[in-house]
Amino acid sequence: MSIVGHGIDLVEVVRIRAMLDEHGQRFLDRCFTPDEQAHKAESRRRIEHLAARFAAKEAVLKALGTGLTGGINWTDIEVVNGASGAPSLALHGTAKSAAAELGVTSWLVSLTHTDSLAMASVIALGKPG
Repeated sequence: MSIVGHGIDLVEVVRIRAMLDEHGQRFLDRCFTPDEQAHKAESRRRIEHLAARFAAKEAVLKALGTGLTGGINWTDIEVVNGASGAPSLALHGTAKSAAAELGVTSWLVSLTHTDSLAMASVIALGKPG
């Protein structure tokens, strides 16, 4: 198994807060799956968690080399948490197809955030086509 792609992204938390304030549920539904929206929904750091997930989605698009083109939707990329709480990725739809075409079989993901910044790094692993 080798590295097929790598992506990193940094998001200002205030940007996500502004999008949520301006567009509300429409923004959430466009960018986050229902499970992502529910994650830490009652936490006082909810916006930071959303920002980290948004950064992960951007990082995946960079690792795939596609950007948000070719029919990929924000919700095609989902950050999920295992029993331990560690984040991982689930790809759906066009993003899943794009990853398969590149030979991606698994992902490594790391998220971090402060009150003002959120960052994600993702590594796509597999057998390059």
